[in-house]
Amino acid sequence: MRQHKVGIIMNGVTGRMGTNQHLIRSICEIMKQGGVRVSSGESIMPEPTLIGRDMNKLRKLSDLTGITRMSTDLDEELKAPGNSIYFDAQATGVRAESVRKAIKAGKHIYCEKPAAANTADALELYELCRKSGLKNGVVQDKLWLPGIIKLKRLIQQDFFGKILSVRGEFGYWVFEGHTIPAQRPSWNYRKEDNGGIISDMLCHWRYVLDNIFGKVRAVSCIGATHINERVDERGMPYKCTAEDAAYATFELENGIIAHFNSSWAVRVRRDDLLTLQVDGTNGSAVAGLRECYIQHYANTPKPVWNPDVLQTIDFFGGWSKIPEQETYENAFKAQWELFLRHIVKDEEFPWSLYEGAKGVQLAEKGLESWKKRCWIELPELVI
Repeated sequence: MRQHKVGIIMNGVTGRMGTNQHLIRSICEIMKQGGVRVSSGESIMPEPTLIGRDMNKLRKLSDLTGITRMSTDLDEELKAPGNSIYFDAQATGVRAESVRKAIKAGKHIYCEKPAAANTADALELYELCRKSGLKNGVVQDKLWLPGIIKLKRLIQQDFFGKILSVRGEFGYWVFEGHTIPAQRPSWNYRKEDNGGIISDMLCHWRYVLDNIFGKVRAVSCIGATHINERVDERGMPYKCTAEDAAYATFELENGIIAHFNSSWAVRVRRDDLLTLQVDGTNGSAVAGLRECYIQHYANTPKPVWNPDVLQTIDFFGGWSKIPEQETYENAFKAQWELFLRHIVKDEEFPWSLYEGAKGVQLAEKGLESWKKRCWIELPELVI
Protein backbone atom coordinates (compact mmCIF):
# COMPACT_ATOMS: atom_id res chain seq x y z
CA MET A 1 0.00 0.00 0.00
CA ARG A 2 1.45 3.34 -1.08
CA GLN A 3 0.68 5.93 1.56
CA HIS A 4 0.78 9.70 1.03
CA LYS A 5 1.51 11.41 4.35
CA VAL A 6 0.04 14.91 4.64
CA GLY A 7 1.07 17.21 7.49
CA ILE A 8 -1.81 19.38 8.74
CA ILE A 9 -1.47 22.34 11.10
CA MET A 10 -4.79 22.37 12.99
CA ASN A 11 -5.25 25.76 14.66
CA GLY A 12 -8.12 26.33 17.08
CA VAL A 13 -8.88 22.67 17.75
CA THR A 14 -9.33 23.28 21.50
CA GLY A 15 -12.69 24.91 20.72
CA ARG A 16 -15.95 22.95 20.63
CA MET A 17 -16.24 22.63 16.86
CA GLY A 18 -12.53 22.12 16.29
CA THR A 19 -12.30 19.36 18.89
CA ASN A 20 -15.48 17.42 18.19
CA GLN A 21 -16.15 17.71 14.48
CA HIS A 22 -12.77 18.33 12.91
CA LEU A 23 -10.33 16.53 15.17
CA ILE A 24 -12.17 13.62 16.83
CA ARG A 25 -14.90 12.84 14.29
CA SER A 26 -12.93 13.67 11.14
CA ILE A 27 -9.12 13.51 11.26
CA CYS A 28 -8.89 10.91 14.05
CA GLU A 29 -11.47 8.71 12.33
CA ILE A 30 -9.62 9.00 9.03
CA MET A 31 -6.41 7.94 10.79
CA LYS A 32 -8.18 5.00 12.50
CA GLN A 33 -9.51 3.71 9.18
CA GLY A 34 -6.00 3.71 7.71
CA GLY A 35 -6.30 6.99 5.82
CA VAL A 36 -8.36 8.00 2.80
CA ARG A 37 -8.35 5.09 0.34
CA VAL A 38 -7.94 6.43 -3.18
CA SER A 39 -7.33 3.08 -4.89
CA SER A 40 -6.73 -0.56 -3.99
CA GLY A 41 -3.05 0.19 -3.42
CA GLU A 42 -2.98 3.85 -2.42
CA SER A 43 -4.14 5.94 0.55
CA ILE A 44 -3.72 9.39 2.11
CA MET A 45 -2.76 9.59 5.79
CA PRO A 46 -3.15 12.90 7.67
CA GLU A 47 -0.45 13.79 10.18
CA PRO A 48 -1.90 16.57 12.37
CA THR A 49 -0.14 19.06 14.60
CA LEU A 50 -2.43 20.61 17.22
CA ILE A 51 -2.15 24.38 17.70
CA GLY A 52 -3.72 26.45 20.46
CA ARG A 53 -3.04 29.11 23.05
CA ASP A 54 -3.35 26.86 26.12
CA MET A 55 -0.82 24.03 26.43
CA ASN A 56 -2.87 22.34 29.16
CA LYS A 57 -5.84 22.06 26.81
CA LEU A 58 -3.57 20.74 24.07
CA ARG A 59 -2.15 18.08 26.40
CA LYS A 60 -5.68 16.95 27.30
CA LEU A 61 -6.46 16.64 23.57
CA SER A 62 -3.24 14.70 23.11
CA ASP A 63 -4.21 12.31 25.89
CA LEU A 64 -7.66 11.91 24.36
CA THR A 65 -6.55 11.34 20.77
CA GLY A 66 -3.01 9.99 20.99
CA ILE A 67 -1.75 12.82 18.77
CA THR A 68 1.58 13.93 20.20
CA ARG A 69 2.54 16.80 17.90
CA MET A 70 1.30 20.06 19.46
CA SER A 71 2.44 23.62 19.94
CA THR A 72 1.41 27.11 21.02
CA ASP A 73 3.79 28.63 18.45
CA LEU A 74 2.03 28.88 15.09
CA ASP A 75 4.88 30.77 13.44
CA GLU A 76 7.34 27.98 14.23
CA GLU A 77 5.04 25.27 12.86
CA LEU A 78 4.47 27.24 9.66
CA LYS A 79 8.21 26.93 9.01
CA ALA A 80 8.09 23.13 9.18
CA PRO A 81 8.41 21.72 5.63
CA GLY A 82 6.45 18.58 6.53
CA ASN A 83 3.27 20.58 7.07
CA SER A 84 1.52 21.22 3.77
CA ILE A 85 -2.01 22.19 4.96
CA TYR A 86 -3.06 24.93 7.35
CA PHE A 87 -6.51 24.46 8.91
CA ASP A 88 -8.20 27.20 10.94
CA ALA A 89 -11.10 26.78 13.39
CA GLN A 90 -10.36 29.82 15.54
CA ALA A 91 -12.82 32.58 16.37
CA THR A 92 -13.79 34.45 13.20
CA GLY A 93 -12.11 37.73 14.11
CA VAL A 94 -8.59 36.29 14.23
CA ARG A 95 -8.87 33.89 11.29
CA ALA A 96 -7.79 36.16 8.43
CA GLU A 97 -4.49 37.18 10.06
CA SER A 98 -3.48 33.55 10.69
CA VAL A 99 -4.52 32.44 7.21
CA ARG A 100 -2.45 35.23 5.65
CA LYS A 101 0.60 33.96 7.57
CA ALA A 102 -0.04 30.43 6.35
CA ILE A 103 -0.39 31.57 2.74
CA LYS A 104 2.87 33.49 3.00
CA ALA A 105 4.46 30.29 4.34
CA GLY A 106 3.23 28.40 1.25
CA LYS A 107 0.59 26.23 2.94
CA HIS A 108 -2.62 25.05 1.32
CA ILE A 109 -5.62 26.49 3.20
CA TYR A 110 -8.72 24.87 4.64
CA CYS A 111 -10.81 26.77 7.18
CA GLU A 112 -14.11 27.00 8.99
CA LYS A 113 -16.79 29.43 7.95
CA PRO A 114 -17.12 32.38 7.98
CA ALA A 115 -13.81 32.53 6.11
CA ALA A 116 -13.30 36.06 7.45
CA ALA A 117 -15.14 38.79 9.34
CA ASN A 118 -16.00 40.70 6.14
CA THR A 119 -16.30 40.08 2.42
CA ALA A 120 -13.25 42.13 1.46
CA ASP A 121 -10.97 40.06 3.70
CA ALA A 122 -12.57 36.80 2.57
CA LEU A 123 -11.99 37.68 -1.09
CA GLU A 124 -8.44 38.79 -0.34
CA LEU A 125 -7.63 35.40 1.18
CA TYR A 126 -8.90 33.65 -1.93
CA GLU A 127 -6.95 35.96 -4.21
CA LEU A 128 -3.75 35.46 -2.19
CA CYS A 129 -4.13 31.70 -2.53
CA ARG A 130 -4.86 31.94 -6.23
CA LYS A 131 -1.83 34.12 -6.93
CA SER A 132 0.38 31.82 -4.85
CA GLY A 133 -0.88 28.69 -6.60
CA LEU A 134 -2.19 27.27 -3.31
CA LYS A 135 -5.21 25.01 -3.04
CA ASN A 136 -7.91 26.22 -0.71
CA GLY A 137 -11.29 25.34 0.71
CA VAL A 138 -13.90 26.36 3.25
CA VAL A 139 -16.08 24.11 5.41
CA GLN A 140 -19.59 23.73 3.96
CA ASP A 141 -20.60 20.73 6.03
CA LYS A 142 -24.37 20.81 5.64
CA LEU A 143 -24.06 19.70 2.02
CA TRP A 144 -23.13 16.23 3.36
CA LEU A 145 -25.92 15.90 5.91
CA PRO A 146 -28.09 12.86 5.12
CA GLY A 147 -31.28 14.96 5.11
CA ILE A 148 -29.82 17.44 2.61
CA ILE A 149 -28.45 14.64 0.41
CA LYS A 150 -31.94 13.09 0.31
CA LEU A 151 -33.41 16.42 -0.81
CA LYS A 152 -30.78 16.61 -3.55
CA ARG A 153 -31.68 13.10 -4.73
CA LEU A 154 -35.38 14.06 -4.89
CA ILE A 155 -34.50 17.04 -7.10
CA GLN A 156 -32.37 14.80 -9.34
CA GLN A 157 -35.35 12.45 -9.68
CA ASP A 158 -37.70 15.38 -10.51
CA PHE A 159 -39.91 14.48 -7.55
CA PHE A 160 -41.02 18.06 -6.87
CA GLY A 161 -41.89 19.15 -10.40
CA LYS A 162 -41.43 22.91 -10.35
CA ILE A 163 -40.03 23.94 -6.96
CA LEU A 164 -42.00 26.87 -5.56
CA SER A 165 -40.50 27.57 -2.15
CA VAL A 166 -38.07 26.47 0.55
CA ARG A 167 -38.77 27.06 4.23
CA GLY A 168 -36.04 26.56 6.81
CA GLU A 169 -36.43 26.44 10.56
CA PHE A 170 -33.20 26.39 12.55
CA GLY A 171 -32.37 26.82 16.20
CA TYR A 172 -32.96 25.86 19.80
CA TRP A 173 -32.99 27.41 23.26
CA VAL A 174 -29.49 28.45 24.34
CA PHE A 175 -29.60 28.80 28.10
CA GLU A 176 -28.69 32.20 29.44
CA GLY A 177 -26.41 30.80 32.15
CA HIS A 178 -28.02 32.36 35.24
CA THR A 179 -29.18 28.97 36.52
CA ILE A 180 -28.46 26.39 33.80
CA PRO A 181 -25.05 26.76 32.08
CA ALA A 182 -25.05 28.00 28.48
CA GLN A 183 -24.24 25.46 25.75
CA ARG A 184 -22.67 27.98 23.36
CA PRO A 185 -19.64 30.28 23.90
CA SER A 186 -20.29 33.83 25.06
CA TRP A 187 -18.54 35.50 22.10
CA ASN A 188 -21.46 34.37 19.92
CA TYR A 189 -23.57 37.10 21.58
CA ARG A 190 -21.09 39.99 21.42
CA LYS A 191 -20.92 42.00 18.21
CA GLU A 192 -17.49 43.36 19.18
CA ASP A 193 -16.20 39.76 19.07
CA ASN A 194 -17.80 39.10 15.64
CA GLY A 195 -20.74 37.30 17.19
CA GLY A 196 -24.32 37.23 15.92
CA ILE A 197 -26.52 34.62 14.29
CA ILE A 198 -26.66 36.48 10.96
CA SER A 199 -22.90 36.22 10.43
CA ASP A 200 -22.95 32.63 11.67
CA MET A 201 -25.92 31.11 9.88
CA LEU A 202 -26.48 33.08 6.66
CA CYS A 203 -23.10 31.73 5.47
CA HIS A 204 -24.64 28.25 5.78
CA TRP A 205 -27.86 29.18 4.03
CA ARG A 206 -25.90 30.69 1.12
CA TYR A 207 -24.11 27.48 0.18
CA VAL A 208 -27.15 25.28 0.85
CA LEU A 209 -29.34 27.41 -1.42
CA ASP A 210 -26.65 27.97 -4.08
CA ASN A 211 -25.71 24.30 -4.33
CA ILE A 212 -29.11 22.62 -3.93
CA PHE A 213 -31.85 24.99 -5.09
CA GLY A 214 -30.50 27.97 -7.03
CA LYS A 215 -28.23 31.01 -6.77
CA VAL A 216 -29.26 33.65 -4.23
CA ARG A 217 -29.96 36.97 -5.92
CA ALA A 218 -31.52 39.13 -3.16
CA VAL A 219 -32.18 39.11 0.58
CA SER A 220 -34.58 40.74 3.02
CA CYS A 221 -33.56 40.20 6.63
CA ILE A 222 -34.40 41.41 10.11
CA GLY A 223 -32.50 40.45 13.24
CA ALA A 224 -33.36 40.67 16.93
CA THR A 225 -31.60 40.43 20.27
CA HIS A 226 -34.29 38.64 22.21
CA ILE A 227 -32.14 37.86 25.27
CA ASN A 228 -30.35 40.98 26.52
CA GLU A 229 -28.16 39.48 29.24
CA ARG A 230 -26.28 36.21 29.48
CA VAL A 231 -23.57 34.73 31.72
CA ASP A 232 -20.08 34.05 30.36
CA GLU A 233 -17.61 31.21 30.96
CA ARG A 234 -16.31 32.89 34.14
CA GLY A 235 -19.78 33.10 35.62
CA MET A 236 -20.02 36.86 34.99
CA PRO A 237 -23.15 38.44 33.48
CA TYR A 238 -22.64 40.44 30.29
CA LYS A 239 -24.76 42.52 27.93
CA CYS A 240 -25.64 40.86 24.62
CA THR A 241 -24.69 43.20 21.79
CA ALA A 242 -25.24 40.79 18.90
CA GLU A 243 -28.50 39.42 17.53
CA ASP A 244 -29.63 35.95 18.63
CA ALA A 245 -32.34 35.56 15.97
CA ALA A 246 -32.68 36.30 12.26
CA TYR A 247 -35.72 36.16 9.99
CA ALA A 248 -34.58 36.18 6.36
CA THR A 249 -36.24 35.81 2.96
CA PHE A 250 -34.17 35.02 -0.13
CA GLU A 251 -35.03 35.38 -3.81
CA LEU A 252 -33.28 32.80 -5.98
CA GLU A 253 -32.35 33.20 -9.64
CA ASN A 254 -34.95 30.65 -10.77
CA GLY A 255 -37.87 32.34 -9.02
CA ILE A 256 -37.84 30.11 -5.94
CA ILE A 257 -38.58 31.95 -2.69
CA ALA A 258 -36.75 30.73 0.40
CA HIS A 259 -37.37 31.81 3.98
CA PHE A 260 -35.24 30.85 6.98
CA ASN A 261 -35.94 31.50 10.63
CA SER A 262 -32.73 31.16 12.65
CA SER A 263 -32.85 31.53 16.42
CA TRP A 264 -31.00 30.71 19.62
CA ALA A 265 -34.10 31.80 21.55
CA VAL A 266 -36.66 29.27 20.33
CA ARG A 267 -37.96 26.01 21.78
CA VAL A 268 -38.08 23.10 19.37
CA ARG A 269 -41.37 21.49 18.37
CA ARG A 270 -40.43 20.08 15.00
CA ASP A 271 -38.60 17.02 13.70
CA ASP A 272 -35.05 18.30 14.28
CA LEU A 273 -32.89 21.31 15.17
CA LEU A 274 -32.88 22.14 11.45
CA THR A 275 -35.77 21.34 9.13
CA LEU A 276 -36.20 22.30 5.48
CA GLN A 277 -39.59 22.09 3.80
CA VAL A 278 -39.53 22.13 0.01
CA ASP A 279 -42.85 22.59 -1.79
CA GLY A 280 -43.29 21.88 -5.50
CA THR A 281 -46.10 21.45 -7.98
CA ASN A 282 -45.87 17.63 -7.83
CA GLY A 283 -44.90 17.06 -4.22
CA SER A 284 -43.30 18.28 -1.02
CA ALA A 285 -40.56 17.12 1.33
CA VAL A 286 -39.47 17.92 4.87
CA ALA A 287 -35.86 17.12 5.72
CA GLY A 288 -34.08 17.23 9.05
CA LEU A 289 -30.42 16.63 9.70
CA ARG A 290 -30.77 12.93 8.87
CA GLU A 291 -34.37 12.01 7.99
CA CYS A 292 -36.58 13.14 5.11
CA TYR A 293 -40.35 12.78 4.67
CA ILE A 294 -42.22 13.21 1.40
CA GLN A 295 -45.81 13.79 0.29
CA HIS A 296 -46.70 13.34 -3.37
CA TYR A 297 -49.47 15.23 -5.14
CA ALA A 298 -51.61 12.08 -5.11
CA ASN A 299 -51.30 11.84 -1.31
CA THR A 300 -52.05 15.49 -0.61
CA PRO A 301 -55.18 15.97 1.55
CA LYS A 302 -57.87 18.50 0.69
CA PRO A 303 -58.63 20.48 3.84
CA VAL A 304 -61.45 23.00 4.15
CA TRP A 305 -61.09 25.93 6.55
CA ASN A 306 -63.56 25.60 9.41
CA PRO A 307 -62.26 26.56 12.86
CA ASP A 308 -65.60 25.72 14.48
CA VAL A 309 -65.10 21.95 14.28
CA LEU A 310 -62.28 19.64 15.33
CA GLN A 311 -59.83 18.95 12.51
CA THR A 312 -60.32 15.39 11.26
CA ILE A 313 -57.33 15.19 8.92
CA ASP A 314 -54.13 13.66 10.28
CA PHE A 315 -51.70 15.99 8.51
CA PHE A 316 -48.70 13.89 9.55
CA GLY A 317 -50.27 10.65 8.35
CA GLY A 318 -49.96 11.45 4.64
CA TRP A 319 -46.16 11.68 4.70
CA SER A 320 -43.77 8.82 3.93
CA LYS A 321 -40.25 8.46 5.30
CA ILE A 322 -37.51 7.99 2.70
CA PRO A 323 -35.72 4.70 3.41
CA GLU A 324 -31.96 4.57 3.93
CA GLN A 325 -30.60 3.97 0.43
CA GLU A 326 -27.00 5.16 0.99
CA THR A 327 -24.31 5.09 3.66
CA TYR A 328 -23.61 8.48 5.16
CA GLU A 329 -20.34 9.59 6.74
CA ASN A 330 -20.01 12.38 9.27
CA ALA A 331 -20.54 15.52 7.17
CA PHE A 332 -17.29 17.18 8.28
CA LYS A 333 -15.30 13.98 7.70
CA ALA A 334 -16.78 13.58 4.21
CA GLN A 335 -15.58 17.02 3.17
CA TRP A 336 -12.18 16.53 4.81
CA GLU A 337 -11.66 13.39 2.74
CA LEU A 338 -12.55 15.26 -0.45
CA PHE A 339 -10.13 18.06 0.43
CA LEU A 340 -7.30 15.61 1.11
CA ARG A 341 -7.96 13.94 -2.26
CA HIS A 342 -7.89 17.42 -3.82
CA ILE A 343 -4.48 18.12 -2.26
CA VAL A 344 -2.82 14.81 -3.14
CA LYS A 345 -4.63 13.66 -6.30
CA ASP A 346 -5.74 17.04 -7.62
CA GLU A 347 -9.37 15.94 -7.73
CA GLU A 348 -12.02 18.64 -8.14
CA PHE A 349 -12.96 20.61 -5.00
CA PRO A 350 -15.38 23.44 -5.83
CA TRP A 351 -15.89 24.64 -2.23
CA SER A 352 -13.09 27.20 -2.33
CA LEU A 353 -12.44 30.34 -0.33
CA TYR A 354 -14.25 32.18 -3.13
CA GLU A 355 -17.41 30.20 -2.26
CA GLY A 356 -16.74 31.05 1.37
CA ALA A 357 -16.64 34.74 0.47
CA LYS A 358 -20.13 34.41 -1.01
CA GLY A 359 -21.40 33.28 2.38
CA VAL A 360 -19.79 36.26 4.10
CA GLN A 361 -21.32 38.51 1.45
CA LEU A 362 -24.82 37.21 2.16
CA ALA A 363 -24.34 37.80 5.90
CA GLU A 364 -23.18 41.36 5.24
CA LYS A 365 -26.11 42.01 2.91
CA GLY A 366 -28.46 40.55 5.52
CA LEU A 367 -27.12 43.00 8.10
CA GLU A 368 -27.45 45.83 5.58
CA SER A 369 -31.04 44.82 4.84
CA TRP A 370 -31.85 44.87 8.55
CA LYS A 371 -30.28 48.31 8.97
CA LYS A 372 -31.99 49.81 5.91
CA ARG A 373 -35.21 47.77 6.26
CA CYS A 374 -35.32 46.91 2.56
CA TRP A 375 -34.46 44.24 -0.03
CA ILE A 376 -30.77 44.09 -0.96
CA GLU A 377 -29.46 42.68 -4.25
CA LEU A 378 -26.38 40.43 -4.25
CA PRO A 379 -23.95 41.44 -7.01
CA GLU A 380 -21.41 39.01 -8.42
CA LEU A 381 -18.18 39.04 -6.42
CA VAL A 382 -15.41 40.43 -8.59
CA ILE A 383 -11.81 39.39 -7.98
